[in-house]
Amino acid sequence: MARCINTLGAFCGRRDVTSLTSRDLEKKYGFGQADVMALFGGSILCGGDVLANAMRGGIAKKYVIVGGAGHTTETLRFKMHRAFPEITTAGLPEAEIFAAYLKRRYDLEPDYLECRSTNCGNNITYLLDLLKEHHIAFRSVILCQDATMQLRMSAGLRKYAPDAAMINYAAYCARVAVKDGKLAYDEAPSGMWDMERYVTLLMGEIPRLSDDSRGYGPRGKGYIAHVDIPREVCSAFDALQKEYGDMVRKANPLYS
Repeated sequence: MARCINTLGAFCGRRDVTSLTSRDLEKKYGFGQADVMALFGGSILCGGDVLANAMRGGIAKKYVIVGGAGHTTETLRFKMHRAFPEITTAGLPEAEIFAAYLKRRYDLEPDYLECRSTNCGNNITYLLDLLKEHHIAFRSVILCQDATMQLRMSAGLRKYAPDAAMINYAAYCARVAVKDGKLAYDEAPSGMWDMERYVTLLMGEIPRLSDDSRGYGPRGKGYIAHVDIPREVCSAFDALQKEYGDMVRKANPLYS
């Protein structure tokens, strides 16, 4: 089960560069600074640290935090307030919560906040609307989302901005192992999901990424661009479904 979880985690939590530095961007893409970096509020707390380090390193010209309220928001509110009691999170959208975290911990401020989106689809469309509203032309975008949803986020951007150079950098890379006969993280990132929630989120992604009548690809709902799902990922999902069949996350109509 640990191997299967790690297979899904590596597939969904895409990172296109080893580290988010100008040197690695230059080496792979031929430029040391992207036009835009967007952190999405579905991420756990460590996404804020990734954004802060990127801002300090000057890896983008503009920085945006995207996120209103969706299926992960209440967990973010709880964990942020528990870690930083002085940050009031009740009722706040995800973007404002992460902005408060950046200010409190790093004394940094993003250029823009998008606070209306409720799901991965309008995370992307509202981000693009915001960039258009502020006359921000872009040829390259760095996307940072929770590792469980990173690949789907990038597939959404490929649908609506196919000509942009897109750099995936998931907020974390988590590895699951067996400790004392139980599934556990080798090293849990800051604010990490409990194991059951992590598995639920990962398993929910494979049906969504599928390009068939039930998925979000062009042959289904048409929310995202086509994604190739390797055989080993399908096999890992099937094995997990036998063990955790009732844990595939269903879409919440409140956030559709």
